[in-house]
Amino acid sequence: MFGFLLWCVLFVLCWPLALIALLLWPLVWFITLPFRLLGVAVDGVFALLRAIVMLPARVLGGGART
Repeated sequence: MFGFLLWCVLFVLCWPLALIALLLWPLVWFITLPFRLLGVAVDGVFALLRAIVMLPARVLGGGART
């Protein structure tokens, strides 16, 4: 919602720039898609490494009891 409001303000102040931004946004989204996918993969790898490192503590009962 904030992005839309920001675009509306830009449209009022400088409508040609707002229209160019509106037309180029799908291209920018498509270019940044591999970086977002890489971020998800790296986050998954770090979560796996954390789970492997914390496994001995969880087996010995060091984790929170639920």
